[in-house]
Amino acid sequence: QVQLVESGGGLVQAGGSLRLSCAASGSIFSINDMGWYRQAPEKQRESVATITRGGSTNYADSVKGRFAISRDAAKNTVYLQMNSLKPEDTAVYYCNAQMRLVATGPKYNYWGQGTQVTVSS
Repeated sequence: QVQLVESGGGLVQAGGSLRLSCAASGSIFSINDMGWYRQAPEKQRESVATITRGGSTNYADSVKGRFAISRDAAKNTVYLQMNSLKPEDTAVYYCNAQMRLVATGPKYNYWGQGTQVTVSS
């Protein structure tokens, strides 16, 4: 089955860095837009960063200048480099990908299981 698996989360001190990765696997025709979202306890899930198939990126104002999203088409993988981390970045981070499973089929959104990022003060 098609799935997205995140990795790279963990515990880091404020000011530190983490690099998240998300790999898509299974029978996939194409991957279009990809992105990272996060959800803190008792808060709504929010967009952190997105990247199109062509490489155009978009960032939430709260992470602009600190985070960088990138992708490796050959590995069906999207990354999120997080620098200058703050306690308010603490959340579960989810990978999202828009994918077609067949050439003539529809494009669907798929979600990973999430990876915990905890930033201590």
